[in-house]
Amino acid sequence: MSNPEFLNNDNQNTESKTWYASWFDSPYYHILYKDRNYREAQIFMDNLTRYLNLPEKAKVLDLACGKGRHSIYLNQLGFEVTGVDLSENSIIEAKKNENESLHFNVHDMRFPFDEKFDAIFNLFTSFGYFENDQDNITTLKSIKESLSEYGFAVIDFMNVNRVLEDLIAKETKIVDTIEFHIKRYYENGHIFKEIEFEDKGEKHKFIERVRAFTLDDFKNMMEQTGIFLLDIFGDYKLKKFQKKDSERLILIFK
Repeated sequence: MSNPEFLNNDNQNTESKTWYASWFDSPYYHILYKDRNYREAQIFMDNLTRYLNLPEKAKVLDLACGKGRHSIYLNQLGFEVTGVDLSENSIIEAKKNENESLHFNVHDMRFPFDEKFDAIFNLFTSFGYFENDQDNITTLKSIKESLSEYGFAVIDFMNVNRVLEDLIAKETKIVDTIEFHIKRYYENGHIFKEIEFEDKGEKHKFIERVRAFTLDDFKNMMEQTGIFLLDIFGDYKLKKFQKKDSERLILIFK
């Protein structure tokens, strides 16, 4: 997702917000991605929590939780869950599901928490958005500092090698009668996705940008931050990572 600032009606720059703050707060983001495979995500949560052998009522942080669907499922598994996201609109929606062991807050992932967690999950390529690469290092430090003594962290990222090999340059998706025109490309170490559409007589354009981090990139950043990489998986069934073929790059660390 992306450094170019969010663009909206008539392609006017809105420089007061970064692309991710604007796009993730937009109702159109949730419309475009409404058909994501959440059952697959639940299977991932089952496999991951079983692998980590988290204790009953372990404290889990869902970092970049969106509307909280996965936080809710983790809570149903018996964990005490805090979901955080930069999108105020998403957190307002997520808060409708709060209970004594499930809480949601607006939070910037670059800043550590006062409390410590037994597990921190950063899922579905919710990393590498920042314009300044140092912010990604800062985020890793924040994750490390927010872990309990015996805690584990997980970053679930795209496998850049496979994504670039299979990149679909142009695509059109129709969702809820809105025709989204999508363009993807790689440039200056980032993968871009341009999304253009018209709704209610107004034209919109959003640009996502995500840093194309490889496994070696993550290893270098983790070495800089004193993080210990424990294991690497390549899909939601936790099969071993294969550089060319794996669907995902899932990193377990502390």
